[in-house]
Amino acid sequence: MNETRTTETRTTETRTTETRTTDTRRTALVVGASRTLGLGIAAEYLRRGWNVIGTVRGDRPTALHELLDTADNRLTVESLEMTDPAAIAALRDRLAGRTLDLLFVNAAITRGDLPIGEVPTEMFTEVMVTNALSPLRVVDALRPLVAPTGTIGVMSSDQGSIAHNTEGGQDLYRASKSALNQLMRCEAARHADDGRTLLLVDPGWVRTGLGGPEAELSVEESVPGVVETVERHRGAGGLHFVDHLGEVVPW
Repeated sequence: MNETRTTETRTTETRTTETRTTDTRRTALVVGASRTLGLGIAAEYLRRGWNVIGTVRGDRPTALHELLDTADNRLTVESLEMTDPAAIAALRDRLAGRTLDLLFVNAAITRGDLPIGEVPTEMFTEVMVTNALSPLRVVDALRPLVAPTGTIGVMSSDQGSIAHNTEGGQDLYRASKSALNQLMRCEAARHADDGRTLLLVDPGWVRTGLGGPEAELSVEESVPGVVETVERHRGAGGLHFVDHLGEVVPW
């Protein structure tokens, strides 16, 4: 019988749970799991019986913390400021010895729909660091924790597709997602002999703070498809740019 204990974390997390003996359940780390799509993905993997580690920013209670009471000791909440390389390294150290079947990075910001010539340099830097550079820093740092045939997923967007950009608009956001996609291709090429599967996932147009109230899908409609797409590609190897229905998105 597995013996479990609940611990208070030494960082800014509210609560975590730790398994003391061997646990045969698969483990997912969802980076950016405090709300909307990230929260939904963490909840869906818990529903499917996985162990889940979810990261949140800061030390305030979030909707993810509310899942702890019903997670049957399968949820760990970690604090991570993804744009801080030292915080990423600290998370890697805290998770040393854990094996992840899935690393899924969910993070993005937008700062309005400005023509690129009107975008201040500081805004350009903030969006590019958050949407493109930081997710790849996380992937690069935590890759060694992912099982040799595990999956590394990053939330992308249809708006990162150059082929699909026929109407323009959202210049900076589009550019940041295209940069994210390119950096994942670099990651795949750098580790061409690696057995892990890399995924860029477009969740569809979802009603979130980023997608807006007019979007086609609710979080509840998008998330099961995202998770099912990730699971369908498990063990496939290579890099894939796909949407929440499992359809290939053109670069």
